[in-house]
Amino acid sequence: MNKGEIIQIALNQLKEKAGIHGTYDPHNNEGTDGQLVIHLKNQDLHLNILIKSELRPYNLPEQLGNKLIDLLVVDKLYPVIKNELRNKHIGYLDTVGNLYIENGDTVIWLEGNKPAIEHKKSANRAFTKTGLKAVFYFLWKKEAINYPYRKIAADTKISLGNIPQIIEGLKEGGYILEIDEKRLYIKNQRALLDRWIEGYREVLKPTLHIGDYRIKNDDLNMLEATLFPYKETMVIGGEAAAEHLTKYLQAEIVTLYTTMPKMELMYTLRLIPEKEGRLQIFEKFWHDDTNIDDLFAPTLLVYADLVITDEPRCLETAAIIYDKYLKNEFGEY
Repeated sequence: MNKGEIIQIALNQLKEKAGIHGTYDPHNNEGTDGQLVIHLKNQDLHLNILIKSELRPYNLPEQLGNKLIDLLVVDKLYPVIKNELRNKHIGYLDTVGNLYIENGDTVIWLEGNKPAIEHKKSANRAFTKTGLKAVFYFLWKKEAINYPYRKIAADTKISLGNIPQIIEGLKEGGYILEIDEKRLYIKNQRALLDRWIEGYREVLKPTLHIGDYRIKNDDLNMLEATLFPYKETMVIGGEAAAEHLTKYLQAEIVTLYTTMPKMELMYTLRLIPEKEGRLQIFEKFWHDDTNIDDLFAPTLLVYADLVITDEPRCLETAAIIYDKYLKNEFGEY
């Protein structure tokens, strides 16, 4: 939907669900998408607005920093985003009629409206648990989309029969350009990255979790020294890898990805299980035979792990990593 459609649907839903009328003036003030007037019984609220099709955790800091905006009008808003906006006293309106406004002594909060139920489409194989592993591989190694299916299957540990179905799913989603009969190209890369991060958060990563453990050493250099002998079977990801990359974030959670069996891992590192412990270990789901001496996860995965925390300090660091390492491949942040 374009911005005009988003604001029109949002106002129609607000009127239908809550009986509140609004008038939109699309004047072209720099930094805003116009002004919305909310007509209440005893007053009119004049609000500078910004219209978005979607608001993701990783671009939230940019929106929170815009002091000209009183209200964000968004097609799709996630609960964690709404909560953060309310905490920062920023209003929002979505296209199903949910509304939050703080204006002087006036506070309006309407919540609970949900989109109409749609009939489920058949699942796109590219965004299943198995497919997401392959999509990460294609985003990480752009040339891999043209590798022989057997190599893709070997590198991703996915059965050979799934590979053509995953690629077909990417074609259906509009993420692959067929240059000729033998060559493919990943297009809409930023949109695919966003879609992958969403699937990684909700579908893939929860299935990779091995356990949480007590961590004895807070010094990242000591941790690296401890793990270095096992670099072929485990790597550091998440906040600790981001600390290594940026020297900006001080890691509170240490994430490891490993191919080592759980009991062997616990014995080797003398791990003590601890609920919500600061050492979080996950199954390593990718293979890289070109950087076997690298003790850290791919930068793309480090970025994704920061984004899905929804924590401001991690989102700021994610933006730093994106600008330095990923922007040239995926476009502006």
